[in-house]
Amino acid sequence: MKKNKKAFAPIDQEEEELMASIEHDDWQPVDDLEQEKTKAVAAARNTLKKDRRINLRLTEQDYYRIQIKAAEEGIPYQTLISSIVHKYLNGTLRAKA
Repeated sequence: MKKNKKAFAPIDQEEEELMASIEHDDWQPVDDLEQEKTKAVAAARNTLKKDRRINLRLTEQDYYRIQIKAAEEGIPYQTLISSIVHKYLNGTLRAKA
């Protein structure tokens, strides 16, 4: 039986590059795994920490529409607004086609 070199096709360019780097042994083990885990957990907590509040004035129509969209996504409307702002600032906000 013929062996399949790749178990699956990469879903995007980033995943393809990651798979290639793994296949070429570009990754090195860390000396202190527990220390690296601690650093990663701290970075994740700091990334997810919400430390600023804002007041935002919306038209009544926009307010209700954002609540409807959030309900469709199954998330609080504040989380949806935060996500939209974050994506806009990072240049990843895309209009529906």
